[in-house]
Amino acid sequence: MMSILQNVPAYLLAFGILVVVHEFGHYSVARLCGVKILRFSVGIGNILISRRFGRDQTEWALSAFPLGGYVKMLDARDPDQVDIPEEDLKREFTRQSVWKRIAIVAAGPAANFLLAIAVFWGLFVHGIEEPVPRLGSVAVHSQAAKAGLQNGDLITAVNDSPVRSWNELNWSLAKLAIAKKNAQLQYQRDAADKQSQATIPAELSLEGLTAEDLDGDFTASLGLIPALPKPKIDIVEKNGPAARAGLQHGDLILSINGVAMADSQQFQNSVHASAEKPLEMLVDRGGKSLTLTVTPDAVNQNGHMQGVIRVALTGIDKIVVSDTPGDALIRAVVRTWDTTVLQLKMIGKMITGEVSLKNLTGPITIADYAGQTAKIGAISYISFIAFISISLGVMNLLPIPVLDGGLLLYYSLEVLTGRPVSARFGEIAQRAGLGILMTLMIVAVFNDIARHMT
Repeated sequence: MMSILQNVPAYLLAFGILVVVHEFGHYSVARLCGVKILRFSVGIGNILISRRFGRDQTEWALSAFPLGGYVKMLDARDPDQVDIPEEDLKREFTRQSVWKRIAIVAAGPAANFLLAIAVFWGLFVHGIEEPVPRLGSVAVHSQAAKAGLQNGDLITAVNDSPVRSWNELNWSLAKLAIAKKNAQLQYQRDAADKQSQATIPAELSLEGLTAEDLDGDFTASLGLIPALPKPKIDIVEKNGPAARAGLQHGDLILSINGVAMADSQQFQNSVHASAEKPLEMLVDRGGKSLTLTVTPDAVNQNGHMQGVIRVALTGIDKIVVSDTPGDALIRAVVRTWDTTVLQLKMIGKMITGEVSLKNLTGPITIADYAGQTAKIGAISYISFIAFISISLGVMNLLPIPVLDGGLLLYYSLEVLTGRPVSARFGEIAQRAGLGILMTLMIVAVFNDIARHMT
């Protein structure tokens, strides 16, 4: 609970930005359409702070509950707006053409999608440091093994689309997995002669993925995990076991007690299992081999004694992925579109039962993700805001009364029939929509609590 509370500021900042952008979309298009705006509120419930500005004396407010926001327009359906002055009637919302009302309602979700495009564009121009798409140990009998993939293979393309990073690989496979299509991979395998390194094709089956696989780390269920780095020393703590034994920055650990070290995880496991036991390490230092004996200290880790030698290893191989402004814009639009389609498909699969409702997340999990990404760094946090902005846009477009999508459904029916939806029908639909929304919120909060209890 304490960690969740620590994440609240990051959540409030992200949510505040998204609400302001969403409501400003409604506000700006309503103003363009000539509708009078009475109030712009961030948050709902009792107003805490408000100020009035402009010719119309629009009230700009901060309200008590940070669970949304709203733009209050001049609207004859509002019981608090019975006596509308004659000169303002032409600026009343319901007197606008159906196409203007559609534009005003659609502007909120559209603003969220435009924000995501702008954020992705900035990130893609700036460049993002990401893990290279090189495979680690491939599990026996996994789909990756059946496709002939091995430890160290570098994936270069999926279905003829180049991939430059592990995130791009994961994204490409996620889209194919949702569509239940196989992946046509291209990869490179290290050869003794680097000049003769060739690109090899492989078909990775994605059709056998279950709902449980899609709920979790589906790439790992396929046998795909990122390659771990070799155990190379980066930082040596002064007066620690490693420093006392003579280990230095840049040393590459080749073996421990005669057992070759394939990666940093194997090295860490060997050290952790050898508290206060001498380890004979074969080290490569600048091309020269030497043997050092290191005796790990013993520390209590959750009731178990664990060996430590007080060093930090180098991280996994990464690449900075960046684009020209033009290419970044295209990529940002495509990423926003693909994310939108992917979320809609996931919602459809939840409805049909192909994907568990456990994927539905609420404010607790979103706050947790906000805090975690903020701790990782600005790039991760900004990317999180972009994805949540898309989610907010998608959610508001669902054809549920009380949401923007429900209003767009009403106005679409008005376009088709030539007359507005009856007040009685609208009232019944509003109640049903509120019930659906509350049910979804209860499920989402229950999922949040279940995640943090396990």
